Amino acid sequence: MLPRLLLGPHRLLLGGPLAATASAAPLPRRRAVAGRRVMSASAAPAPGPRRRPLRGVVFDMDGTLTVPVIDFQAMYREVLGGDAAYAAARAAGGGAVDILHCIEDWAPDKQRHAYEVIARFEQEGLDRLQIMPGASELCGFLDAKQIRKNSTNIDVVQLFVERLIVTSLVYCVYQSGYCCLTQAIQFMIIVEHVCCVILKIRGLITRNVKDAVDLFHQRFGMMFTPALSREFRPYKPDPAPLLHICSTWNIPPHEVIMVGDSLKDDVVCGKRAGAFTCLLDETGRYGPHDSLPEEVKPDFKVASLTEVFTVLEEYFDLAPVPAESRI
Repeated sequence: MLPRLLLGPHRLLLGGPLAATASAAPLPRRRAVAGRRVMSASAAPAPGPRRRPLRGVVFDMDGTLTVPVIDFQAMYREVLGGDAAYAAARAAGGGAVDILHCIEDWAPDKQRHAYEVIARFEQEGLDRLQIMPGASELCGFLDAKQIRKNSTNIDVVQLFVERLIVTSLVYCVYQSGYCCLTQAIQFMIIVEHVCCVILKIRGLITRNVKDAVDLFHQRFGMMFTPALSREFRPYKPDPAPLLHICSTWNIPPHEVIMVGDSLKDDVVCGKRAGAFTCLLDETGRYGPHDSLPEEVKPDFKVASLTEVFTVLEEYFDLAPVPAESRI
């Protein structure tokens, strides 16, 4: 059978059920903060608690799947023209700056310069791109959940992938007399993309550019489908990207969870779409969960990706459900 390069439990941060025959390594059981849809994580669970069905997980990229490295404050100051303009934009935005919204109505030349500054900061961030700690363990947990529950479908996918890879390698040898490792790796990433489409389990929404998403996929060998960048309009916090993914998967939003590190973008997007929401707040910058305004209060608040594991395990049923759409 196919080695666990593509489908093994060490692979991706995945959403919804995905398959693997190997079990995931256990993660530290840290408690996440549960919001209003479910009981508090700190409360004693009632016998046989009702778990909500979950068929897909959609992730933000910068600051969620990857370690935050972009100095956004410096970017905003340069784009807006200094400290005074930045302070005014923060005041107008209630303490936050939506830089893409700020420059939408600028004159073409000024807007082009702003995008050039943003692109420079984003490129510097890509040069230092790092995967977020806990990603492999979380994906292993999700892999094991799906494979154990739906091995027949995954066996079909594995056989399909195995034959595609063998055919590709034979073709490379036939054309060039040797197997190009780079081509083989690129092909495996494409094949994994096909698997994602078949299995419909993980998606990505970012306000970064498509080139950044492509580099993320290539550098870490991960593939999220659909993966929507800011070229998809309207972008977060509008719910359109998340609703597009749900429509593509043929899954209702209330069986999907949006995971991200921004209240104003990720949580608001998820809430407007009708999905569950999970805020990743590593530094505690947002304060206690109960102190957050109701309109942006997530269903869950965690300090690490390992706590997302706890949320999924304790409050959701990741077992496959009937394939018919309930939208």
